[in-house]
Amino acid sequence: MKKYLVLAGNIGAGKSTLVGLLAKKLDFVPYFEPVLENPFLKDFYADMKRWAFHSQIFFLTSRTKAHRELSLDPRAVVQDRSIYEDAEVFARNLYLQGAMSDQEWNSYHELYKTISGILPPPDLVIYIRASVPTLKARISKRGRDFEASIPDSYLKGLNNLYEEWIQNFTLAPVLTIPGDRFDFVEDSSAFQAIASTIRKRLEDKQSLLFPYEM
Repeated sequence: MKKYLVLAGNIGAGKSTLVGLLAKKLDFVPYFEPVLENPFLKDFYADMKRWAFHSQIFFLTSRTKAHRELSLDPRAVVQDRSIYEDAEVFARNLYLQGAMSDQEWNSYHELYKTISGILPPPDLVIYIRASVPTLKARISKRGRDFEASIPDSYLKGLNNLYEEWIQNFTLAPVLTIPGDRFDFVEDSSAFQAIASTIRKRLEDKQSLLFPYEM
């Protein structure tokens, strides 16, 4: 039977790494974030308030296409970031920062809700919960220049929105991994525990915290 997993978490949480590890361990097909050239991105960075809505509509469209593509894939799949968090975390953050007006946000969010209500939901969402220090350490380790200047306040704001979103997400069971304590990259036993727990959650569909969460 086909299974559809989503990996969710802030910038630097380790989503892409865990997607690759789980794909190999569980024999799933990995779907990484689509690398698409957003035609509004340059204008967006020059004038966020003017172009935020256009940019997010582009991302919503590309996420919808990716979600539809993986839903048609007959194989078991694991996805790196979903349409849900793109809207409820990143787009919402732009709105709260004033980059989108009330009218723009309401129009965008209504469209997102309509689309997400039509798309098939995942069988399990795996949320990597990580503090800002952990995120910063992992961001530094992977050495991407454009991420080096991300302020702590920005990561903290996204963390707050992630927590709000995941606590109210009802479309699928949620497994929360304590990312501060489980380094699944360096510690193979931590990854084995995560993989084993995911297998069990897929079997019993329980929406519970990671069993080692304190």
